[in-house]
Amino acid sequence: MTEIVSLSERARRIRESDLRMIYAAGLGHVGSDFSAIDVLTALYFDTLRIDPDAPEDPDRDRFVLSKGHSAGALYVTLAEAGFIPHELLETFAQPESTLNGHPNRLKVPGVEASTGPLGHGLPVAVGMAIAAKLRGASWRTFALCGDGELQEGSMWEAAMAASQFELDHLTLIVDRNGLQQGAPTEVTMRLDPLAERFASFGWMVHEVDGHDHPALAAAFAATPYADGRPNCVIARTEKGHGVSFMTDNVAWHHRVPTADEYEIALHELGATA
Repeated sequence: MTEIVSLSERARRIRESDLRMIYAAGLGHVGSDFSAIDVLTALYFDTLRIDPDAPEDPDRDRFVLSKGHSAGALYVTLAEAGFIPHELLETFAQPESTLNGHPNRLKVPGVEASTGPLGHGLPVAVGMAIAAKLRGASWRTFALCGDGELQEGSMWEAAMAASQFELDHLTLIVDRNGLQQGAPTEVTMRLDPLAERFASFGWMVHEVDGHDHPALAAAFAATPYADGRPNCVIARTEKGHGVSFMTDNVAWHHRVPTADEYEIALHELGATA
């Protein structure tokens, strides 16, 4: 009998597994993972046309995690979706593990592109979307970037190209948590008015609560928003969402909880054991 699991329970499970994995490994980006997990949950369990038994199906939708430092969130999501065994998560960031600190397309089933350096996931996704258009294929391409990545010039070159080539089957999701390593994004390099900036590049833009699963699923299902124009979903999120002392706290961009913090976080996430 197939287990029926709500998106909210999926997200809760993924956060708990991600926390356990990072605590055991002694490294990771738990705050950045937690801001993106609801987006990943809506994509993998409501939106993407994918099959874990056929990860290379040529007609599958493509997803690129541009914010590659959130690899932990992607690995746990792939395990929850059946692409990799849950037991593999125990090897995260260990010597000779396939689960590196950034996702590797050649080592992990379900990873579409190796990412890590900021600002190159969207250009890769643009290339995938162009390939689909040239082949007359029906698959869609989604990419998730951090807001701090939008300080990179390559992102805006890709944004111009997506508009130039009328890639209406491409969707960029911006994880707009407002924090990056060490400081708020608006202190490092101001991004607002972000929606207007994408619109000025020819994109159709929707803004949603990035922790509202029905709103996210509806925003993704509505693409393309207009013929011939690429789609941008600005997902308003909180870094560290789900754990009180991590939420909106820039210190948790790249930190591992102490033993006491770990137990408190597990309790707040509703872990049963």
